[in-house]
Amino acid sequence: MSASNTSAAPARTPAAAGLLQRLVARLLPAGEPRAAADVLPVRVGGTEYRQTAATPARVLGFDQALLWVVVLLLAFSVVMVYSASIAMPDNPRFGAIAPTHFVVRHAVAIGVGFVAALFAFQVSMNAWERMAPWLFVLSLVLLIAVLIPHVGTVVNGARRWLSLGIMNFQPSELAKFAVLIYAADYMVRKMEVKERFFRAVLPMAAAVAVVGALLLAEPDMGAFMVIAVIAMGILFLGGVNARMFFLIALILVLAFAAMVWLSPWRRERIFAYLDPFSEAHALGKGYQLSHALIAIGRGEVFGVGLGGSVEKLHWLPEAHTDFLLAVIGEEFGLVGVLVLIVAFLWMTRRIMHIGRQAIALDRVFSGLVAQGVAIWMGFQAFINMGVNLGALPTKGLTLPLMSFGGSAILMNLVAIAVVLRVDYENKLLMRGGRA
Repeated sequence: MSASNTSAAPARTPAAAGLLQRLVARLLPAGEPRAAADVLPVRVGGTEYRQTAATPARVLGFDQALLWVVVLLLAFSVVMVYSASIAMPDNPRFGAIAPTHFVVRHAVAIGVGFVAALFAFQVSMNAWERMAPWLFVLSLVLLIAVLIPHVGTVVNGARRWLSLGIMNFQPSELAKFAVLIYAADYMVRKMEVKERFFRAVLPMAAAVAVVGALLLAEPDMGAFMVIAVIAMGILFLGGVNARMFFLIALILVLAFAAMVWLSPWRRERIFAYLDPFSEAHALGKGYQLSHALIAIGRGEVFGVGLGGSVEKLHWLPEAHTDFLLAVIGEEFGLVGVLVLIVAFLWMTRRIMHIGRQAIALDRVFSGLVAQGVAIWMGFQAFINMGVNLGALPTKGLTLPLMSFGGSAILMNLVAIAVVLRVDYENKLLMRGGRA
């Protein structure tokens, strides 16, 4: 080791470490417990977390790698939404629209989402914790409003949108975020009784059931499934008794199975998934899946090239929304799909790490929120990719940060901004500042 390195990072002997601890204890105010020395942002003999004069805590920033991955996914989404929707003007269903109609709206949604994310980042996690119940109530009000005739907008037989003039807003996207924040706040408040089913789990289960009933009335079973998984994940990570957790999971699985079995059109989707190319399903419920599989197959290993997709030419419905991955697979092949899967795996793992770091710093609410966002992004991406690749039955869920859809992009970016806020406050604490 060079002399410069030796002078920059002197080794601490056990005697020096002991002296340092005694000096820290001596500097503590009288009456403060000795254990307080252990919680200072310095770990003797290992990695040091300290605030330096060159880098004030207020400008230490956040996880820039995570931000750049999100920006790259959004940039790629603009390219792919344009590629998947460029032929839409030839479809009489959409009327006289420009070839750039969908990509311009997608870019505007990303711009609005970035502005909302900047505002969300300015809000401290303590403020989010205080707003959690009110945000949940607001989401319920909007979910009720969308069911009112002449208020909610009907698209393809589903009443899921509120018209805001420049864009349609989907309250179920807000409900995902609101349930996530509320569940994290709920678990922090119920830490003392998390071993008791009726006092800890039942009220949260009732809240999710109310949201689920409103979503099923739209109908939007996909959003309900994501919200249920988010709530279950936060309950599990919050330390709910394992037996209670598996009991609730079993009840949820049975409930979803009953909903599918009692609904003829949902049951037909399952049968179409099992054999999409059969004569009975190829032109019905299996049409989307069969053409998605054809698109994936045409792409082979390296794809047919950007813009070369044939399935997007009115063969594959919703190519720019739910089945965007199929177009990516056709144009970029197996390599493109694998790169996208790795990007989502990395992003989910990174967000989960930020959550674990917050919990290690005794910031349970912030940690549960970040981990809830990881569950949301990871699970929804898993479902969308599974549907596009024929591994799961067809479900109307978009690919986070990628598919066309203003409400989804907006709430995805707000959620990512909250995660970056958690990371920002973690860094402040680790360097001796205050969140």
